[in-house]
Amino acid sequence: MTTTTSQNDRPVIALAMGDPAGISPELTAKLLDLPEAKDEARIIIFGDARILDEGAEIAGITLDIDRVDTAEAALASDRNVLVDLRNLAPSEVTRGEATVAGGTFATRNFREALLMANRGEADAVFFTPFNKKAMRYAYEGYDDEIRFVADVTGFRGKVREFNVLPNVWNARVTSHVPLKDVSSHLSKDAILAEVELTMRCLAQAGIEKPRILVAGLNPHAGDGGSFGMEEIDIIEPAVAEAKARGHVIEGPFPSDTVFLRAVKEGWNAVLTMYHDQGQIAMKMMGFDKGITMMGGLPFPLCTPAHGTAYDIAGRGIADVGATREALRLAIRMARRQGRFAAAAE
Repeated sequence: MTTTTSQNDRPVIALAMGDPAGISPELTAKLLDLPEAKDEARIIIFGDARILDEGAEIAGITLDIDRVDTAEAALASDRNVLVDLRNLAPSEVTRGEATVAGGTFATRNFREALLMANRGEADAVFFTPFNKKAMRYAYEGYDDEIRFVADVTGFRGKVREFNVLPNVWNARVTSHVPLKDVSSHLSKDAILAEVELTMRCLAQAGIEKPRILVAGLNPHAGDGGSFGMEEIDIIEPAVAEAKARGHVIEGPFPSDTVFLRAVKEGWNAVLTMYHDQGQIAMKMMGFDKGITMMGGLPFPLCTPAHGTAYDIAGRGIADVGATREALRLAIRMARRQGRFAAAAE
């Protein structure tokens, strides 16, 4: 196999195979067949060879990868390579169903990929879709990927989940909290922290002079206080302070039009106040291209934003579009962090 760049110039991506009962095995195989995976990165996959081979068969792909038993052996290869953990037989998979076996498989793969990046041996982490129900079966207290990453790596800094489309990002001040509790989690400092992290992540993705719009919390962004005071008391002061720090930022704007404005006017990101305020808009605009990226870690962590698609598992029709976009983002960000950033200094 020929590559366009040398081994040292290609970021190492630690890839965790996701839920085996859905489309993750198929997507993993399809990703490995992409030109980006062959030429622009070195992919180290954690999972079971039998599950990956089944995914390749479903996808109609002949895999061209090395297979080893340890992470150490994988690092010695200059090709894409599977670390065969031998952690799940296909006979143990119940297609289209969240199970303990599936969750155990995915959490083990994710743990190994995270540990490799945490040791500085991988430049980014990538995973094909997980099923949170299955993950909770296998790992007590699995709230989300951010909690699991902290448990595995010991990282205690600020980490936030971003949703990414080619033309706009979505950042949010609160995430997995009940809607009734959102207002109590908002503060000027919390919003400013999200602005700073978003600006930093946009820059790491190669966006020069990032520009952010901010959504209000209430209908019509509060309508001058008629429908709530959070915009006046919290959001507007945070935006003013962010401007004083030199950031290009405007808002708050009504959440039902802020994404229209962002796309039409070419803003790079929208900062929303809660989870579904941004998720609904992003998935409507590009469900098949959406990416989830966790920012704030010492390494990029990317995945397609869609789920495990149990309803089409095993049919060979899973769309690789979002997976491809997530890999591209992981590669771009890896090139601006870690050893690549140090080499540029």
